[in-house]
Amino acid sequence: MEQKFDCLNFALIGAAGYIAPRHMKAIKETGNNLVAALDPYDGVGIMDSYFPNANFFIEPERFDRHLDKLSRLSKSNDTHGNRKVDYVSICSPNYMHDSHIRLALRNDAFAICEKPIVLNPWNLDALQEIEKETGKKVYTILQVRLHPAIKNLREKVLNGTSDNIYNVDLTYITSRGKWYYRSWKGNIEKSGGIATNIGIHFFDLLTWIFGEVNENKVHVLQPEKAGGILHLKRANVRWFLSLDYDDIPVSIREKGKRTFRSLTVENEEIEFSDGFTDLHTESYRQLIAGNGFGMQEARESVKIAQEIRNATPIGMKGDYHPFLKTIRR
Repeated sequence: MEQKFDCLNFALIGAAGYIAPRHMKAIKETGNNLVAALDPYDGVGIMDSYFPNANFFIEPERFDRHLDKLSRLSKSNDTHGNRKVDYVSICSPNYMHDSHIRLALRNDAFAICEKPIVLNPWNLDALQEIEKETGKKVYTILQVRLHPAIKNLREKVLNGTSDNIYNVDLTYITSRGKWYYRSWKGNIEKSGGIATNIGIHFFDLLTWIFGEVNENKVHVLQPEKAGGILHLKRANVRWFLSLDYDDIPVSIREKGKRTFRSLTVENEEIEFSDGFTDLHTESYRQLIAGNGFGMQEARESVKIAQEIRNATPIGMKGDYHPFLKTIRR
């Protein structure tokens, strides 16, 4: 009979990344243990605040071997206290997600992958086959779906008149320095570009609330900014994404802020800035309880972002986001 443990074992890939501390915090706050972590960069002192006793690896081959050893020992009668890893949390660069998910499943663990789960929708098809082969599930972090304001908006739409088409404007400007363009994030083949890097959250919540895409038009597509319109089942969404500090409204810059986030539905602002970045722990609680978001939930947003980065912009035609009026072409 398989022994049940109150405390689950986690491993983490991408421990030095920007998002990794939120995963460490979520593992800690859900009462679980991080036993191993991987990152080619060894400046991961943040781990001491959460799991100072976790084994750390800078080479993926040794990390993989360690997980395999724990899995094999856990099946033997002489474990010496060693237990397999139950979940592998993946915070690595976007283009590595696919291979790191495979690594997790091969080692008899569930995968928890940051957004974007993969760069192309067809990558999900192959991963679904591996899910079937291994019996392990792939989860992704769609934490914005758990925000009370977003949940309330979805309920309002679902309970509203079925033929009502909402007018929605999405604006997200989060300025980045020169380092960004020298890193993997500035390489479209590795990051998926601006639509994937910073837009994936919003494309997910928009389709979750307003339904599937009927038409996806791109007006402007540049390395540092993009804009277009999504005709969804229940909404027409004008969207604008930017990494350019100069695109932030002056009133916001005067407050010393470098990020501007706005979602309006029928000219009514939906405020969800507070708590936007603090929902990872709740995401972990949900998925550990069996209520996490799987690959199918992520498919639509992956498809949207992939289509945008491969689109031919149509320019300022039709109904476009008002911020695009100031774009130099």
